[in-house]
Amino acid sequence: MATIQTDLPDAETSHQQTTHSFDDSDTRADDMRDQLDAWVEDLAELTDEAQASEQFQQWLEVQSKFHDYSARNTLLIQLQCPNATKVAGYNTWQTEFDRHVQQGEDAIWIWAPIITNKCPECGNSPSYHVNTECEYDETEPDEWSRGLVGFRPTSVFDISQTEGEPLPDLETEAYGDADGLVEDLLSATDAIGVDATIVAPNKWEHGSARGVCERRSPTTTNPVVKVIDRENRADLASTLIHEFAHASMHFERESGEEKSRLEVEAEAVAYIVSRHFGLDPDNSAFYLAAWDEDAPATVRDRLDRISSTAAELIDAIED
Repeated sequence: MATIQTDLPDAETSHQQTTHSFDDSDTRADDMRDQLDAWVEDLAELTDEAQASEQFQQWLEVQSKFHDYSARNTLLIQLQCPNATKVAGYNTWQTEFDRHVQQGEDAIWIWAPIITNKCPECGNSPSYHVNTECEYDETEPDEWSRGLVGFRPTSVFDISQTEGEPLPDLETEAYGDADGLVEDLLSATDAIGVDATIVAPNKWEHGSARGVCERRSPTTTNPVVKVIDRENRADLASTLIHEFAHASMHFERESGEEKSRLEVEAEAVAYIVSRHFGLDPDNSAFYLAAWDEDAPATVRDRLDRISSTAAELIDAIED
């Protein structure tokens, strides 16, 4: 994959501005701990409010209308439309979302389940049952329970192939003055123990994700972070921090850990570190609410882990 490696800054241009300073050496450790813990609590409260908001409920309503697809259907979608993010049938786009498939668009073909009355003995539908050697005749076909009898090809279309009413969106970008912070983050990769690159949008191969943390590459044993380049440098910095948090906390993750809980931890760290450097990441609350219904409780339960990881990243970036 081709990447853009951002030039590292010299000492004079390195990011120096922080929202909070901890100058008193006698109380520094306690002050930092108290401030980070306060920010964790702030994020938990914001997430609680986000889950109750009308905007979030509208977004959930829309998301509930999109089906989760099997692994083989996901593969079929990616093979036919690599950049697909949300797919639905032709009529579903019209009736559920007031959007229309644009003329000339090619359908994406997947397997759809066939649910109908099912023979208790051979498992076939009535029309197939009569052509088999199955002798089951205890009940009439219209009394059989419904179940899966097979699959048929069906067409869907990605949202990029449609036009019409916009879908409710959750604003999750960070804002603020990120002058020099992206460069400082890349300068800190050795101290953090991660390899990082910024990838041009036309070279990005990870769909709608804004960043990824991969376990290893053929040339390094460090976690490998990749983020898609964008004009919003504050948001780019926040994404880097999020993926650095994954690298620090989840590189040797325990088996069985839920992905949603890992995302909550990483975004909570990104929220704290971003606030320390003067960014406005309050919309992290929507991100966390979308990932985990128990996000406020998760943030509070893992306060120590989140705070200590945030402190380590802050130290590495400032050094």
